[in-house]
Amino acid sequence: MTDQPYRDPTAPVAERVRDLLGRMTLTEKVGQVNQRMYGWHAYERTESGHRLTDAFRAEVAAYGGMGALYGLQRADAWSGVGFADGITAADGARVADAVQRHVVEHTRLGIPVLFVEEVPHGHQALDGTVLPVNLAVGATWDPGLHEAAAAAVGAEVRARGGHVALVSALDLVRDPRWGRAEECFGEDPYLAARLTEALVRGMRTADVAVVLKHFAGQGATVGGRNSAATELGARELHEIHLAAARSGIRAGAAGVMAAYNEFDGLPCVASRPLLTELLRERLEFDGIVMADGGAIDRLVRLTGDPVAAGALALNAGCDLSLWDACFPRLAEAVAQELVTERTLDTAVARVLALKFRLGLFERPYAPAVVRPSDPRELSERVARASITLLANDGGVLPLTPSARRIAVLGPNADSIAQQIGDYTAPQRPGSHHVTVLDGIRSAAPPDAEVTYAPGCELVGGDLSGVPEAVALAAAADIAVLVLGGSSARSGDTAFDTNGAAVVSSANPAGMTCGEGVDLAELRLPDGQSALLDAVAATGVPVAVVLVQGRPHALPDLSGTAAAVLSAWYPGPWGGRAVADVLFGAAGPEGRLPVSVPGSAAQLPVFYNAKDHRYRGYADQPATARYAFGHGLSYTTVAYAPPRLSRARLTPDDPALICRVTVRNTGERPVRETVQLYVRRLSGGSSWPRIRELRGFARLDLRPGEETDAVFAIDADTLASVTRDLGLAVEPGELLLETGPSSGETQGARLVIEPPS
Repeated sequence: MTDQPYRDPTAPVAERVRDLLGRMTLTEKVGQVNQRMYGWHAYERTESGHRLTDAFRAEVAAYGGMGALYGLQRADAWSGVGFADGITAADGARVADAVQRHVVEHTRLGIPVLFVEEVPHGHQALDGTVLPVNLAVGATWDPGLHEAAAAAVGAEVRARGGHVALVSALDLVRDPRWGRAEECFGEDPYLAARLTEALVRGMRTADVAVVLKHFAGQGATVGGRNSAATELGARELHEIHLAAARSGIRAGAAGVMAAYNEFDGLPCVASRPLLTELLRERLEFDGIVMADGGAIDRLVRLTGDPVAAGALALNAGCDLSLWDACFPRLAEAVAQELVTERTLDTAVARVLALKFRLGLFERPYAPAVVRPSDPRELSERVARASITLLANDGGVLPLTPSARRIAVLGPNADSIAQQIGDYTAPQRPGSHHVTVLDGIRSAAPPDAEVTYAPGCELVGGDLSGVPEAVALAAAADIAVLVLGGSSARSGDTAFDTNGAAVVSSANPAGMTCGEGVDLAELRLPDGQSALLDAVAATGVPVAVVLVQGRPHALPDLSGTAAAVLSAWYPGPWGGRAVADVLFGAAGPEGRLPVSVPGSAAQLPVFYNAKDHRYRGYADQPATARYAFGHGLSYTTVAYAPPRLSRARLTPDDPALICRVTVRNTGERPVRETVQLYVRRLSGGSSWPRIRELRGFARLDLRPGEETDAVFAIDADTLASVTRDLGLAVEPGELLLETGPSSGETQGARLVIEPPS
């Protein structure tokens, strides 16, 4: 039996935490809730390897330890870390162990440090696998695939010594003008919830703790403006923006990150009603709450004093800071009685509990990890599953052998940087990545002629390249026009203190998406629109491929483009996935995770708005160009009306079965995503929404095959937010609707009778 119970691995976590807390000084406690150092400042690369910096040693000494170290292995244009001075996969575990060894061996209590890494769509580190962005993951409608990809990436993070993954999952695309749309799974709470729980499960299989970003409502800021105010009421928050958090917490998320935006007049990191009353008490979350980068320092505008700002965040329920100057002064806040030491102890206890649960006191160093799957293969699978066929007039796709002359055009046709999204590390020179042009050249028949011209720049109205592109198109059997956006950062990009790009109309910097790059106008840039019109005027069939991080507003392209594919940001190998779909080696499986507007003036166009029977604008439709859930295939599919096992039930007995017969009426196999929606016709605690996704099933059907999609309906399916903001099955009349998209459904009536 040890005289230090906190070192006893058989003791309960609560007992170990209590013992360790009792041994700590106030300074050591403050050190455990701080994460103020950039990880890339903890080392420097020399000719003989990597050495720890004096700044890192001083930081550890100042607080008798270190709570967490952010981004030890992060590399990107903002950090300035690249292959010349960063940590590659070959060195990752060794450097992490050197940092950990110093913390453990040179502090009084030997408390290990948490290594916190950015894992937005793959590990943001040199040689880290890049997955398609979250919006592409949303387009797969495949939680199982996402769980496998998350497990593989988690194993990669863990093998390099990482413990905690920061992952975007809680935000929803309620306004696609927002530059961070690419980080969201889509606009719908149910879809985001299923993918969030899959993400958490996958990471946990690799023993990686997950911190979910961002809590709460960040995707609903006014005007799509990053980090701005929200105008959310409590009901909208509960009905739309908490579903993913609830599911992630149930799946075992270790933490959440407080969002930058304000809610009801307070920044989230300073909101006790949000972080304590809602998150801790109502949602029963017992993990850590982390501040976003520099967010606590912003509170000085409210308090006028950094000491009081730190106390405000701690009292609200924030446990761990990020890069700020306020939390390091919490000892002063205790001395000034702005916060009690007991409150500080509560935050420290949560940080320590996570370290104990991860086994860091027994196994502080990087483990030998066997990857469950090849992350690169999974990245390409996600890309292929995400590609969504929006239109295919006349069946121009898939390309036939008769299309021997293919003109590949557009600014996104041959750029890896423009197909991998924001929050990515530099890609190793010479890596076998695949652009759309590369993929088409490899997939085309041996006797095909593939020509290429960019035609225009990504942004701006320079048309000098259009004549060359038009000439190539006129000489081709088909033109594949690769348009869209870019989140590519470079050494010339200006950044805010938190890593967001600083972009304005006066300095567009060649980017149209990503953190800090919000748009007022969603249409494709002038040069791209002009290129599309000029190529279409040749009379050659045009297939448009949109490589993008947000749904750009699309005009009616029925007379311009014969086919439209959305590939989102498909990752470094996404070009092969696009080519497979273009040539029919794979069928398009993706379904829209967002509604695609026809114009920014229509916004909002999300499908699950309140059902006030609005008739629309006088000058243009109010409906989306392409509805949430939409996605075509290379065959035709027929849906029968849904059939319910019961037409009436009570809240005490809400179980039934919903079946819908689906038939492949075409000549190609298909993977069909059958969607289940609930539409309230009467009853309930608040005004109903047009419809709400509450289930989906994926069916593989051979030509001519018919089968049933079967949905088990229960309280979770039928529950709505009550007057007291809880969830319950409420009496009333509903339609249970099924179909291939939110814009094409058939319904069956269900009556929920009042309890007897």
